[in-house]
Amino acid sequence: MPGNSIGKMFKVTTFGESHGIALGGVVDGVPPGLELSEQDLQKELEKRKPGTSKYTSPRREPDKIKILSGIFNGKTTGTSIGLIIYNQDQRSQDYENIKNLYRPGHADFTYEKKYGIRDFRGGGRSSARETTIRVAAGAIAKKYLFINHKIIIKAYLSKLGKINCKFSSLKEIEENQFFSPNKNILKELKSYLNKIKKEKDSIGAEITVIAKNVPIGLGEPVFDKLDADIAHALMSINAVKGVEIGDGFSVIEQKGSEHRDYMYNEKFKSNHSGGILGGISNGNTIIAKAAFKPTSSIGIPGITINKKKENCKFIIKGRHDPCVGIRAVPIVEAMLSIVLMDHLLRNQSQCLNQIIKNNQKK
Repeated sequence: MPGNSIGKMFKVTTFGESHGIALGGVVDGVPPGLELSEQDLQKELEKRKPGTSKYTSPRREPDKIKILSGIFNGKTTGTSIGLIIYNQDQRSQDYENIKNLYRPGHADFTYEKKYGIRDFRGGGRSSARETTIRVAAGAIAKKYLFINHKIIIKAYLSKLGKINCKFSSLKEIEENQFFSPNKNILKELKSYLNKIKKEKDSIGAEITVIAKNVPIGLGEPVFDKLDADIAHALMSINAVKGVEIGDGFSVIEQKGSEHRDYMYNEKFKSNHSGGILGGISNGNTIIAKAAFKPTSSIGIPGITINKKKENCKFIIKGRHDPCVGIRAVPIVEAMLSIVLMDHLLRNQSQCLNQIIKNNQKK
């Protein structure tokens, strides 16, 4: 299946299915000499894995990462890094009763019409379990960017349904199971999700991600704009239906005098553009948002068609998230990390002399 890779100089390729033997990937382009261990990747995977709270899927997967290549004496060698995670808690029998049905809101119908065959066990390749390797690869990029360029990348739940999680501090994100940047909203979030679960329904969410200390110059002016690649990466995450950069769709109601970021003493006085101008990073904090649809697999009966094109009723059993946006926080971080790493290496390759000149002027 084409389309299993992202990036040019920092390239991530994934393989595997939700109920298959394992999920794996290859990460190319990692510079040599980076101190890297499985624990560096595992700590990010712990944030994504299921079964960590009653508000995520109860599927019990340890998601233990194994590095197969590209590391010697605790450091990257510059060669491709092989990664693998073995599935251990598959319950494929949960899908036997719907294997001939097309689940609304899922890729069942389009996959089978495109390929003539599909893995009905948990969605197969289209399952969000594929993102485990993205998180592991993103952890490599995230560590390199911070150690070498002090770039800090953080994502958080900014909205769940109609509940706005007003930003308080980055520190609070790590201190609760919702990745909320505001502890004062936790009680309301719990109450609302308990209500959704009781109704056997689901709800959507908005995830915001920021990147601080990003150098000026990442991105290209035409097809490989930095914001275009960020949008591409975020839209590739399961269940994402919308992406905003900077003020996003708010610009519709803004005037030019309000939106443009004025400059004074070589600094921007605002950041409506989200840290990107003309497809190139401008030194401001990069800000992006991703809208996640509500989980389609819910316990409320519905109607669909089967392989014989017959109308039929159905109900989804199995283990699912009442809000996929919660576990998506580390995935969003990972995808932004991968894009920034790729563009950083590309920029160094093409514009090294200009980078040196700019640094000498500081």
